[in-house]
Amino acid sequence: MPFPTRTIPVEAIDSWRYRVPRSTVPGMRTDGILFSTPKLVEASVSDGCLEQLANVATLPGIVGSALAMPDIHFGYGFPVGGVAAFDLTEGVVSPGGIGYDINCGVRLIRTELSASEVRTRLRPLIRALFEAVPSGVGSKGGVHLDSPTLDRVLEGGARWAVENGHGWAEDLTLQEEQGCLPGAVASRVSARAHERGLKQLGTLGSGNHFLEVQEVEKVLHPEAAAAMGLKEGQAVVMLHTGSRGLGHQVATDYIAQFDEGLRSQGLSLIDRQLSCARADAPEARAYLEAMASGANFAWANRQIITDGVRKAFARVFSRSAEELGLHVVYDLSHNMAKVEEHPVPGGGRARVIVHRKGATRAFPAGRPEVPERYREVGQPVLIPGDMGTASYVLVGARGSMESSFGSACHGAGRVLSRAAANRRFRFQEVTQGLSSRGIVVESATKEGVTEEAPGAYKDVQEVVRATEGSGLALPVVRLAPLGVIKG
Repeated sequence: MPFPTRTIPVEAIDSWRYRVPRSTVPGMRTDGILFSTPKLVEASVSDGCLEQLANVATLPGIVGSALAMPDIHFGYGFPVGGVAAFDLTEGVVSPGGIGYDINCGVRLIRTELSASEVRTRLRPLIRALFEAVPSGVGSKGGVHLDSPTLDRVLEGGARWAVENGHGWAEDLTLQEEQGCLPGAVASRVSARAHERGLKQLGTLGSGNHFLEVQEVEKVLHPEAAAAMGLKEGQAVVMLHTGSRGLGHQVATDYIAQFDEGLRSQGLSLIDRQLSCARADAPEARAYLEAMASGANFAWANRQIITDGVRKAFARVFSRSAEELGLHVVYDLSHNMAKVEEHPVPGGGRARVIVHRKGATRAFPAGRPEVPERYREVGQPVLIPGDMGTASYVLVGARGSMESSFGSACHGAGRVLSRAAANRRFRFQEVTQGLSSRGIVVESATKEGVTEEAPGAYKDVQEVVRATEGSGLALPVVRLAPLGVIKG
């Protein structure tokens, strides 16, 4: 899709916040606020995402400002890295503010192995993981389901997976919503979405989805790292995937439905990709029930992949997953809408529906939503870089509740589209560059590597610096890649 061409004014508020004034596009009801740095702002101005941020500010019932995280980039309707809260009666629900890959998320698994131990068997380990976790466009080979069982997955999430032998009971305590979003109604998911999900449970997919073996390179917050069981030199596993074709179809179905109902609901949009329904309308309720179903599919998907990871490690190291200490650190969601209570402009608190597209919760210490194990340090925030640079674990900070509806970024953020990255980078050059640094890569396709090449992303350290400087989250550890599996 073409980028907008409008010149967007950006005003510095302080060292970490920038304003897109409410006069930028017609009909803005509030400002756009970007958490960033001068270096990152420059990249954001060039790709059209700030006009999208301004467009979000035109939507009815928006509460506070339209927000952009440091990793913001161009998306469908809402920018990726966008956060917006809406009133439950005057506001709207917009699938474009959630994303096509509902509950795409990141999970971190620790081990009792050192990185040096893993390096001695790295190639067979990456091959075993590649075989255990199917990847690629339309990937199949995971857990095959019949329709009644799929409905139970859609309403049970990761809990269904654990109850059916794909994990440990403790895994559920270390996931957002304990791996199951209430309110899911499987019948709200279309027959076509069901069809797409029947053979994709337990698969990684393509695009920016990955499975990565990493080393804890540096501890930056000893107290929080200890709470998570993380220490320097330790091997960990990070995975990033979501609701696969099922979630994509849910979004497709309801965007089409909302498009048809805009006029009858009296909604006029500056950009048709902001297609929405009034938050108190039956159409919005149906979508949220379908969205919750897609979210639960994604949690079950990551849970079954975790089971495959454990089996691959056990096979390569000839020890059980329990002996190897393959415990979930946390499972963090992005691409979700949730009803939450937050401070609102003018004073007081209100229940609002928070859209986080390419953004995550970053709740601070003391919040009841944070798992008990981490309640004294804050909710883990997982920020993957690209396959050639660092990833980070952070914890939510109190500033997030005051300024971003308890939100932070979800990754480094693209600077090149996938098509542009494929034109610029060559598979052999990328893989040889990674290999020269000791990083092993397995991919279902060459494009899976070139479109995710390190040069396609922003500097993750700058993104983390902006996140910390903005008071949204505090860095805990830096992770370095050892081996990568791409779709």
